Amino acid sequence: MAYWLVKSEPSTWSWQNQLDKGIEHWDGVRNHQASNHMKAMRLGDQAFFYHSVNEKRIVGIVEVVKEYYPDPTDPAHRFGMVDFKALHTLPTPVTLAMIKADPRLSHLGLVRQSRLSVSSVDEASWGLIRGLGGL
Repeated sequence: MAYWLVKSEPSTWSWQNQLDKGIEHWDGVRNHQASNHMKAMRLGDQAFFYHSVNEKRIVGIVEVVKEYYPDPTDPAHRFGMVDFKALHTLPTPVTLAMIKADPRLSHLGLVRQSRLSVSSVDEASWGLIRGLGGL
């Protein structure tokens, strides 16, 4: 299993939207590096759900339930999407400030490439962040 982090503006698609929907596609990614991360996702992989913009915090965990397929919102047909299922709400949201304060997490894409909407998370960091979030 691999681990990821996906970012969403809560005014566009929030954790509550994901919970209400249960399973939903993750579309609109137009960055090649982020798209390549989505192409690498496999069934059962999990991702932190991060509220970007003014919240800047991890609020939940989703699971890949459908692997990469064409994104119909891309008129050029170059990008795709995956489907996620909501799994867990973090009892304690993990803020970007908390992540930046921990030197063990300084290598994460969330810190080093802050504008990247989909990034990988190594297993040790996954466990550490889950613990910070109360899971």
